Amino acid sequence: MARYTGPTWKLSRRLGVSLSGTGKELAKRPYAPGQHGPTQRKKLSEYGIQLQEKQKLRHMYGVNERQFRRIFDDAGKRTGILGENFMILLESRLDNLVYRLGLGRTRRAARQLVNHGHVTVNGQKVDIPSFRCKVGDVISVREKSRGLDVIKEALDNRAFLPDYVTFDEKNLEGTFTRLPERSELPAEITESLIVEFYSR
Repeated sequence: MARYTGPTWKLSRRLGVSLSGTGKELAKRPYAPGQHGPTQRKKLSEYGIQLQEKQKLRHMYGVNERQFRRIFDDAGKRTGILGENFMILLESRLDNLVYRLGLGRTRRAARQLVNHGHVTVNGQKVDIPSFRCKVGDVISVREKSRGLDVIKEALDNRAFLPDYVTFDEKNLEGTFTRLPERSELPAEITESLIVEFYSR
C-alpha cells in the first residue's frame, strides 16, 4: 500500500485529530467531512474504535501499513510496555526528529527535506525518512542547504522544543539526547487500543 497523498485536512476531520500538528484543520470545523458531517452520530464497534486509533497514529507519522506493522513487531521484541515501545520507535524516525527540531513545519515537510538530501546524521548524508536514530545521534542541515527559506520559516514558527532533543540555532544542529517518555508523546493516542487491534 502506497503512502497517503490525499487531502490531509479532510482526513484529520474524519479521524478527529490534527495530523499536521498545527490544529488548524479542526479549529473552524471540528466535525467529520461531508454533507452530514455535523449531524453524524454513528456508533463505532469495538473493532471500529481500535481501527480508528491505529489509523490516527499511522497517518500522524505518515507511515504505510506494512512499515507500521513491522515497527510494531520490532517493538514487541523489546523489554517494557509494548504500546510505549511502539510509539518511541515511531518517534525515533529521522523525519519525525527533523520535525521535532523545528526544521520542518509538518512531518510531511520534514520528510521532504530528508528525501531531498538536505539532512545529515553524524556528518553523513541520510535521505531515508524511516532511518531509525539512536540516542546521541547528531542531526544537522547540510552546509549548502542552510540558506533554504523553508527551514528559516519553519524555525521562526517553531512552537516548542521537546526535552529529549537539544538544538544549536547557530549551526542548525540537533542532538537526540535520550528516548522520550510516554508523557512527551501524543496524548490524543490510546496505544493500548492499537495493541488490542494487532493482538486479535
